[in-house]
Amino acid sequence: MEITSKSYLSLLIVFAVTLGMAVIGSVCFKKFLSVIPILIAVVTGYLTAVAVGIVDFTPVLEANFISIPNFQAPKFSMDAILMMLPVLLVIASEHIGHQIVTGEVVGRNLIEDPGLHRSLFADNFSTMISGLIGSVPTTTYGENIGVMAITGVYSVQVIAGAAILSIICSFIGPLSALIQTIPNPVIGGISFLLYGMIGTSGLRILVDQKVDYGKSVNMILTSVVFVVGLSGVTIHLGNISLSGMVLACITGMIMSLLFYIFEKFHLLNEEA
Repeated sequence: MEITSKSYLSLLIVFAVTLGMAVIGSVCFKKFLSVIPILIAVVTGYLTAVAVGIVDFTPVLEANFISIPNFQAPKFSMDAILMMLPVLLVIASEHIGHQIVTGEVVGRNLIEDPGLHRSLFADNFSTMISGLIGSVPTTTYGENIGVMAITGVYSVQVIAGAAILSIICSFIGPLSALIQTIPNPVIGGISFLLYGMIGTSGLRILVDQKVDYGKSVNMILTSVVFVVGLSGVTIHLGNISLSGMVLACITGMIMSLLFYIFEKFHLLNEEA
């Protein structure tokens, strides 16, 4: 669809309304409403999108009431397997980062309890099961961490209930189609805040751990990781593209390893 100045304005309005409602709801709503500011923002943004005429309800009207998700058997390919092997390092590093941030959000050391070995196994095992039936990876998602940080709801029962409800909804054709009609500006407005919450939670860790930024090592490491993560830089390794948070995570791991080696051999100028 060609974006005209009028349609661009409509997209901008929807984005601004969604983000604005999410921000206002997060800081102003009380009692039960303070738990669901993201849901309220999504609904408000969606209604705004309907009002400005950028929502197409045709898929909803054409959908069958009972819709079976697209299940399919796995097809093994050595090329695909070899291509995905390096990605395991990326997924593992992202998982560790998410566990640390989530632990800070909920006030528990998740690296020790339930343990990183258990959470990593569950992460990869569930992704394997999901892939066997043709579904998407079930790896950790930063957006969910942002939702927990905003709402303050950390209950495993609530999250499990939401997962079960999502599975049930996937079999209801009109509802699934309705969810898919949510415009990108609505998703973008919510993601704008949620991804920011992830970064803020990371900064909170640095503050809580009293990281000394009088040391150039800490200053350089943080600066490079931030720029890599926010700049949009992308590295292509064959069919694999590394960018954003994933590339920033790998960059941070490599630099930390180098700085550790420099420290062991007394090569840092701060030790001179």
